[in-house]
Amino acid sequence: MKIVSIQSAGLSGETPKGGWSDELEPEDAVQTLIAVHTDEGLVGYGSVFTDARLVEAGLAVLAPLYRDETPLEPMRVTEKVAQNTFWMGRGGTLTHVASGVDIAMWDILGKATGQPVGRLLGGCYRDKVKPYASILMEMPDLTRERTAAMRAAGFRAIKIGWGPFGRRESAKLDEQIIRAAREGAGEDCLLMVDAGASDAFWPNGLNWARRTAAMLQDYDVAWFEEALPPDAIDDFADLRASSPIPIATGECLTRRQAFRPWLAGRALDIVQPDVTKVGGISEQIQIARMANEFGVKFVGHGWNTALGLAADLQVAAAVPTTDLVEYITGSPYVDDITVGGWTLDKDGFLPIPTAPGLGIELDEERVLHYAPNGARLFAR
Repeated sequence: MKIVSIQSAGLSGETPKGGWSDELEPEDAVQTLIAVHTDEGLVGYGSVFTDARLVEAGLAVLAPLYRDETPLEPMRVTEKVAQNTFWMGRGGTLTHVASGVDIAMWDILGKATGQPVGRLLGGCYRDKVKPYASILMEMPDLTRERTAAMRAAGFRAIKIGWGPFGRRESAKLDEQIIRAAREGAGEDCLLMVDAGASDAFWPNGLNWARRTAAMLQDYDVAWFEEALPPDAIDDFADLRASSPIPIATGECLTRRQAFRPWLAGRALDIVQPDVTKVGGISEQIQIARMANEFGVKFVGHGWNTALGLAADLQVAAAVPTTDLVEYITGSPYVDDITVGGWTLDKDGFLPIPTAPGLGIELDEERVLHYAPNGARLFAR
């Protein structure tokens, strides 16, 4: 089996606010779907959390490396791409694009063998996993309302992030937001807090993070995410050593080599690589296993489309210590583009798909609604 073409299409029209860009508009295409077509008619699908224009350009650059390759060996092919593109930048657009292609190749391998990806990664430790509703922070009253709505929708874990938190230079407001979130979520709901310090011109440093971590403990917060800028590894290590609650980060890092100093330096308790940027499932599973060796919990961050979520679920099945996945709420790119959609069970868990490959089927009509040039994804 050989790859004969790789197609991409950006989703637009209802792009949700990401917290990390005040300029992001609904028409911006920053979630991009990938389709790998083969000479035997099998098609695999993946997702890239990168502007569709960059994905298209990246695919053109990478085309010679994928030409006539077999999608049945995703880990080898993805490593070949990484080894032959280091001089064009490690961890940027080309790594992001390779992530989506890698996910699609794993999808093909699963379909060709009749197995879910989780089993191909070494075996499934679970058949369901708890998703945490990922929502943006607002002022206290609205935060209370939104966390209560997520609880009513069946979620038993909620993460609030970005918004005014840490950006108004008001410790009082920060605490009011967290108190409101806990009130809305209820005492028996997991609650996580994401400061979003990878935001442009983040105003706070280590002392703020230490004080805030102490405050979050009072509200039984399960982890404190992105409390510091993404390159501040020494400060993260200091924060982790003193924090009364677990420290999480990692979505801005790409390639497994970038994660090793963080793990060896004891700079985090929970590592969160994004499967749609880090190098795909091939890189994600290696990071997860490396984290396990250091006693660091792995939680995937492929929340941006249904395909990213499906990839996270398959990896979660194969990692013994993973019990959560991120689920962005209210995004049609997650909820509306698959046949059958997603349904929480009565305990707030998502079943891990057991059909071959990623285990989901794209709804062609809905994809074309959000991707005007998406027909090439399904070309037969």
